Amino acid sequence: MREIVERSHAPIPEEEGPAYQRAGYRGLSHKGLNYEEWRASIISTCGQFDPEFVEPGAFVGWLRNVTIHNFGAAEVASNSPCIERNDRHTRLDGYDVYGAVFQVSGTSLVAQHDQVIELESGDLAVVDATKPLTFFQPDGLSERLCLHLPRQTLVSHLGFEPPAALTRRRTSATRALFQLVRQQMEGDEAVSPETDAFMNLAIYDLLGAHLGPSDPRPDLAHTEKLFARIRGIIGTRFTDPSLGPGQVAAEAGISLRYLQKLFTARGTSCGHFIQSLRLSRAEHLLRRRQLLDRDQPLSEIAFASGFSDYGFFSRKFQQRFGCAPGAHRGSPTGGCQRY
Repeated sequence: MREIVERSHAPIPEEEGPAYQRAGYRGLSHKGLNYEEWRASIISTCGQFDPEFVEPGAFVGWLRNVTIHNFGAAEVASNSPCIERNDRHTRLDGYDVYGAVFQVSGTSLVAQHDQVIELESGDLAVVDATKPLTFFQPDGLSERLCLHLPRQTLVSHLGFEPPAALTRRRTSATRALFQLVRQQMEGDEAVSPETDAFMNLAIYDLLGAHLGPSDPRPDLAHTEKLFARIRGIIGTRFTDPSLGPGQVAAEAGISLRYLQKLFTARGTSCGHFIQSLRLSRAEHLLRRRQLLDRDQPLSEIAFASGFSDYGFFSRKFQQRFGCAPGAHRGSPTGGCQRY
């Protein structure tokens, strides 16, 4: 590794001119920064990093802040041989984000989680800003673009924690994501907030495809544990008429889309599951009403079971039990009055 990295120490001949003028790819027309300016910019934009020093006469680098469909992003380039983020850096800035790192030009070696992968133009790696991270640039000048992805939002949308492993798989989703990001970098077309919102979700979906396991079988133990927690949330709150799938997803810390996927895989929906519990509760209260010979209003039973609309409750009760609530007889086995 040392031999690879040392190649980028070679000074740039002055007669060739600044590298950001000589090179022919996007971004190099931006004004170059000296080493100290560039180092301060990368720390203020991307968090604490410790770049390897390059002599002032040999250093080439720049940094540009951009916004890509509501994601903060940074376009970074330099010929620093090594850029390191260690445990002390993660404690100092407390950035709780993931980074989707696109290699725009040049080559990078990315080291994290005791792994090293090589990135070439068009490659994507997802890194964790809360863990030590190192970029090696063995061939000198290298340009990357990093999307900043808030951890909780990413996990909520994906429905899983990104794996603690670097991946460089190239799929149609990865290529589509890279193309989308490059077009946004290069274009100056005004985009409406509605379009930004939709494209934001598209980026999350493409990242999910990039991060998804190559083995299509899900982590059953984790999924079942999560689903059991969801059932517990619903079981303690289903009598609240305001409870719906959106509130369940928020309390479980997952996206509504992933919540619905969990229920679809089990042949039902979250809304139907909640309604089923409410109907079972209502049937139990009707039996108790009959046994105690109480004149409890049926509307009161409906509300106590989580229904805010008696007409809706009555229709759903009849669909399930075959009779209106008032005709339900109070035997342990349920059933309807016969006349």
